[in-house]
Amino acid sequence: MTDFDMENFTAEPAEKTKTPETRKKTGRTATQKESIEALRELGQTTLPAEGFKSRIHTIPIVGQIEGHMVLPPQNKTTKYEHIIPQLVAVEENPEVEGMLVILNTVGGDVEAGLAIAEMIASLSKPTVSLVLGGGHSIGVPISVAADYSFISPTASMTIHPIRLSGLVIGVPQTYEYLDKMQDRVVNFVVAHSKISEKKFRQLMFKTGDLARDIGTVLVGEEAVRCGLIDAVGGVRDALAKLKELIQLQKEKSGLVQ
Repeated sequence: MTDFDMENFTAEPAEKTKTPETRKKTGRTATQKESIEALRELGQTTLPAEGFKSRIHTIPIVGQIEGHMVLPPQNKTTKYEHIIPQLVAVEENPEVEGMLVILNTVGGDVEAGLAIAEMIASLSKPTVSLVLGGGHSIGVPISVAADYSFISPTASMTIHPIRLSGLVIGVPQTYEYLDKMQDRVVNFVVAHSKISEKKFRQLMFKTGDLARDIGTVLVGEEAVRCGLIDAVGGVRDALAKLKELIQLQKEKSGLVQ
C-alpha cells in the first residue's frame, strides 16, 4: 500500500457543482452532449461559436430518402420522420428567420419526398435550396420547393419516370396509380420552378441519356438553362440569397424601416 497525503488531497467536485472551467478539463459540457446526441439521432450537429447564435436553420437531405419501408443499415438515408418535425419547429420557432436545404440525394420514396417538398413549400419563412453532388429523382421536387434554388457547377439531377420494383399485382390499377403519382410530381415541379410542363415531360421520357432507362441527366448550368433551378452557386451564394430574402420579408412586414 502507498502513503496517502490527507493534507494535499482535494475531492473532485460533483458534476452539478462543476464550473464551466472544471467541466472543460474533466468532461463534456452540456452543449457538447447535446451536439453528440443530435449527431447520433439525426446525423447532424452544430459548430459551437462563442457569442454566436444563427438565425438560419440548415436541413441536409442526403443519401436515400427513406419512407414507409426501413432500408438496410448499410444505406445512407434521410428519414422523413426526422425531417418533418424539424420543418414544424422551423415554422414555430420565432428565433429562426430562414432555412437552408442542402441536397445530395439519389432519391427514394416518392410519397415521403413529396411530403417533405410540400412542407418546405408551405413554410412562411424564406427558404433556399442548394444541390451539391446530386439531387436525383424525387430530390428534384424537394430542390425546387424552396423560394430560391441553387446548384453547384458539378452537381447533377436525374429526371425520370416513376418506377416500381418487385411483384406487381393488378397491372391496370397499378399503372393508373403510378400515372396519377407521376402527375403529382410533374405538377409540383412545374408550379415551383420556371420549367414548362411540356419541357419537363420531354426530359422525363427522353431516351438515350440513361442506360437501360429513359430520362435525362442535367449537370449544373444545364438545370438552370431549362428553368428547373434558379442559379448556379455554392454555400456562399445560397446564404447571401437567404439573408436577402429574410431582409425583404422584414421590410414587407414593417419590422425594418
